[in-house]
Amino acid sequence: MPDHRAKNSTPYLLEEQVGFLLRVAMQRHSNIFASEIAGSLTAPQFSALVRLLQEGQLSQNHLGRLIYLDVATIKGVVERLRARGLVTSKQDLHDARRHVITLTPTGRRLVEAAIPQAAKITERTLAPLSDKEQATLLHLLKKLG
Repeated sequence: MPDHRAKNSTPYLLEEQVGFLLRVAMQRHSNIFASEIAGSLTAPQFSALVRLLQEGQLSQNHLGRLIYLDVATIKGVVERLRARGLVTSKQDLHDARRHVITLTPTGRRLVEAAIPQAAKITERTLAPLSDKEQATLLHLLKKLG
């Protein structure tokens, strides 16, 4: 059996690697989110609706940048939201290459109802940590981002 040790003879332990630990924490959060969010929204869909609520009408590309999604992913998110009647998408009057995204009244009602649920989801996700640990984690995650 091969010995996968780094140069300093320390074994590589998967369960101590940052990427693995972040993925495990994200899976935990995703499971909580999926079970408790209104309207069967995905996290990217919820993020898009929140940004539209906060910012108003946005180009699809700008919306994607604001929530850290690539062009192909934001296109799919917007299409699914549009199909559910939560947003409208139309060509920009000044630039036909751009699509302008706007919340519909149904989308506005859904995201406004979902925001308090999202706050509770965050509380549940962070519940195993003390208040000080929660503040430290959030600070460090912001620093990494």
